Amino acid sequence: MTPDQTPVTEKHSEDVAPWALIVDDHPLFCDALDMTLRSVADFVKVRTADCLQSALETLDRFSAPDLILLDLNLPDVSGLDGLMRLRRKSGGAKIIVVSSMTENAIINGAITSGAVGFVPKHSRRSVFKDAIDQINEGKTYTPPGFVKGCDSATTDETLRRLASLTNQQARILNLICEGKLNKQIAFDLSIAETTVKAHVTAIMRKLGVQSRTQAVLVAHDADFSEVLPNRE
Repeated sequence: MTPDQTPVTEKHSEDVAPWALIVDDHPLFCDALDMTLRSVADFVKVRTADCLQSALETLDRFSAPDLILLDLNLPDVSGLDGLMRLRRKSGGAKIIVVSSMTENAIINGAITSGAVGFVPKHSRRSVFKDAIDQINEGKTYTPPGFVKGCDSATTDETLRRLASLTNQQARILNLICEGKLNKQIAFDLSIAETTVKAHVTAIMRKLGVQSRTQAVLVAHDADFSEVLPNRE
């Protein structure tokens, strides 16, 4: 069984009604978002996670949520990697990024990477209602003042390519970025080395590169850690 496969018996059957997941490491803000979601949308159950790993474990335990509210600035992930990993894991759940960082580059990157909305953290409750209403209509919500297309088309294409990777491909790319060789990756993931090689070939094809080094550089292009606040 691969790390992405969760036995059906481990899934809780209680989630027949719409539910939402909040991923933020500030308890008071989580409480505020919880009350907001219950008041502006039909969520009878709201769960919270204070880091990416906790969010992924929650997705393993329960059926896919209808909505995820995600803060990009988490203690165990930087840049847009957390968003991409949640998108792959969440079974098509709609993801709204809720962040205090409202630079055009970050908003554009989040939308390109699969978020269906971006709401600044300082927004009023009515803004969240508007965002959810628009998303339910099939639209993408961005805050006032956002200028679409003001960022590099090259960066957009890089994010689209990274977002197209499967869970296993993204995991292998992360291990490549750590400097691990195919044999080490095969051992870590309990798969054949020939399978790793096939995945690496597919990764390079999707990213449009010719070498592992180029693949690492592409992955680093999606890291917005230089604009994240210092957590120390």
